[in-house]
Amino acid sequence: MAATEAAQRSYRAPCPGCGAPVEFRSAQSTHAVCGYCQSTVVRQGDVLERIGKMAELFDDHSPLQLFASGSYNKRNFTLIGRLQYKAADGVWAEWNALFDDGQSGWLAEDNGAYVFTLPLKTQRSLPEADRFRLGATTAINGKPFTVASNVQAMLISAQGEVPKMPPLGQPFNVVELRGENAEVISITYAGAPGTPGTPPDVCQGTAVLLDDLALKGLKEESSKEEKARQFNCPHCGAPVTVALAASKSITCGSCNSLIDLSAGIGGELKSAIQDEPVQPLIPLGARGLLQAVQWQVVGFQHRMGVVPGDDEHFGWSEYLLYNQKRGFCFLVDSEEGWSLVRPTTGAPKLAKDEKTATYLGTDYRLKYSYEAETNYVCGEFYWQVSRGQKTFNRDFANGKRLLSLEQSGTEQTWSSGDQLASEVVAKVFGLEDKKDLFKRDVSPLSAGAGIGMGTIIAILVVTILLISLLSRCSRCDPRIENCSSSARSSGGSFGGFSGGGGHK
Repeated sequence: MAATEAAQRSYRAPCPGCGAPVEFRSAQSTHAVCGYCQSTVVRQGDVLERIGKMAELFDDHSPLQLFASGSYNKRNFTLIGRLQYKAADGVWAEWNALFDDGQSGWLAEDNGAYVFTLPLKTQRSLPEADRFRLGATTAINGKPFTVASNVQAMLISAQGEVPKMPPLGQPFNVVELRGENAEVISITYAGAPGTPGTPPDVCQGTAVLLDDLALKGLKEESSKEEKARQFNCPHCGAPVTVALAASKSITCGSCNSLIDLSAGIGGELKSAIQDEPVQPLIPLGARGLLQAVQWQVVGFQHRMGVVPGDDEHFGWSEYLLYNQKRGFCFLVDSEEGWSLVRPTTGAPKLAKDEKTATYLGTDYRLKYSYEAETNYVCGEFYWQVSRGQKTFNRDFANGKRLLSLEQSGTEQTWSSGDQLASEVVAKVFGLEDKKDLFKRDVSPLSAGAGIGMGTIIAILVVTILLISLLSRCSRCDPRIENCSSSARSSGGSFGGFSGGGGHK
């Protein structure tokens, strides 16, 4: 029996605010939002009480909607409610999924990425949020997890019915733990402030793809039109259009100023002038098929790195790619070549000496540790990016498989990916006429048993090319190019990952 047909568990009563019918489909739901007057109502037995009015939903252009149905771990569910949260680094939503048996789970949605979680009973009481230190390891029900983030969030809007609802606009802590098998645990302290002894809500789950959930009842493509927002650049006055609803930073197409959108377009806009002559090889807006997914380039940033205690800098570029169902990923262009990386749901396990990391049964060896800084930005970003942002990065590798750890003051982000051939990147974005500009390395020579005149000539040609390349590197400026400030024997970095935070 589908969750929406569970008549013995449903309850309907007039809204205390407007009289319209408010229906509770789940016996576990205590709160609901009237779809007509936005009143927040709480159910106490068979009585509905109005406790306030809910703010309007943040338009996140999600393909999900109320009463969409699907299957998770062979259990059918229906989406019956949504909570929208806001933290310093962005906005995310959590959908209340009602299963056939009356139990509930949560489908968390953040910038096109999805995590399905179920309530978790812990074997011991959990400490207060401030006891979870970023990067530390803790055990939950006998399994090790790494503290990936510890942020303050608040509820900004709600829709439908939910088991419980934190007070609107009241800050609370959210701690995220990640395991080496791509697991995530979310600990929400929404009920703790002012109510000592109230345990936090704990959920555990893993990343999912919408296609794997076999969802029905999603919004039609025709209703997903991006409602572009427009304002005048605070620096030059030219019109600036924001295409992505979740964008926190954007650059002006006229003067190239970097504009902070974190306070909303109605808030005070801050801009920073950028005059570096950095030009992305792949233009913003370009589309390409990579790993069977159609991506669009929406942002670009150039970054610089330096090994602690060293004065040698190196540069690389990161293209922010977007797909409505897959969210965001990064196409990285470094002196070692191209790679496609995405944030991991889980947290790889670092060895005690931190020279190796294990993720999903694969061991990766540390190649580089370095400090990174963003020095040029253009396009749109779902986090608040700014020039001068600094992180500490570590890059690991296993053949063509890559693993990176990037740490800021409040979040530790892992990403994984694969190296790509430069010819592939040029081809998928329709830039085959510029494929020579995509090449980053020189193939090594193969030694033969004997040396003939043709081989000697070939060696001479290669030697001249190498001299030319070394000469170029000595003149290369890592602030605007993907190179080192001197001739490096092992190259720079994979480029790391700059995820800008976010939930799950």
